[in-house]
Amino acid sequence: MSNRFKAKFNIRKGDSIVVIAGEDRDLKKPRKVLEVFPEKSRVLVEGVNIVTRHTKPSAQNTKGGLVKKEASIHISNVMLWDAKKGEATKIKRSRETGKLVRISKKSGEVIK
Repeated sequence: MSNRFKAKFNIRKGDSIVVIAGEDRDLKKPRKVLEVFPEKSRVLVEGVNIVTRHTKPSAQNTKGGLVKKEASIHISNVMLWDAKKGEATKIKRSRETGKLVRISKKSGEVIK
């Protein structure tokens, strides 16, 4: 991705999303976004893309060994979850009282 313009994504930290592609694909199970990396176009999703890391013993982790944790996935593999309709939805942006808000295309609700 070029450095000229900053990418604008409709997914933010704390949103409920569904994974629409990949090994952890599940269109009916909403999950929570833990972190968004806009410069890399990736998101960290709770319980998705679990990887195993080898860790050395340290002061916090005296045992060391294998640690399982989430790795990021590409933002194109997720869609926002519409709780009212109970399915994945696209987003449109609209200006209300001077602020830009995200609106679900399926239910028409403003996403908080």
